[in-house]
Amino acid sequence: MNYLAHLYLSGNNDQIMVGNFIGDYVKGNSWNKYPEKIKLGIQIHRQIDAFTDAHQKFREAKVVFKPEFGLYSGIVIDFIYDHFLASEWKEYSDIGLRKFANHVHSVLIRNFFYLPSPVQGFLPFLIKNRRLETYATIDGIIESVSIMSKYTSLPAKPAILRETLIESYPFFRENFTDFMNDLINFVNNSYDFEIVRKVNSPK
Repeated sequence: MNYLAHLYLSGNNDQIMVGNFIGDYVKGNSWNKYPEKIKLGIQIHRQIDAFTDAHQKFREAKVVFKPEFGLYSGIVIDFIYDHFLASEWKEYSDIGLRKFANHVHSVLIRNFFYLPSPVQGFLPFLIKNRRLETYATIDGIIESVSIMSKYTSLPAKPAILRETLIESYPFFRENFTDFMNDLINFVNNSYDFEIVRKVNSPK
């Protein structure tokens, strides 16, 4: 899962949110230096990633991009899942996406000195460009993948990504919905806080 999903799956605790956000940048046992709730957020991040990697729906989605993106197909699906979470945000939260993003920005700024240096480096750009909100559009997701490809070995194939996503859009939407329902249930059953879906949203 990518940034938006990890943030969403943090309940109402700001420090859990911080830990869940920085999880990819905290290696090994270095998480022990953080306050308890940030440590819990890092633990949740890792368990969400493990749940995701093992889930049948995630594996099915990766197959679509395997020919072009190989080992990086899972990263592409992480971005696509964030796209559907953002674009269908009203189905998952009574708090608007902009208000949620503003809260996230505030939390991360207040906890800036707990952030690993790479996160401190990109946080101003994430905030300035309203990156979490741009995930709601196909263009926003493609731009995010393209930015990541400049700093990693992720292949830069925006045209193929766009074409494949558009052609298989109904499949990915249904795939995400099924997966996200299971992931929310997993988090709710594993921790002492609850991810409260929007009233009358599908369970």
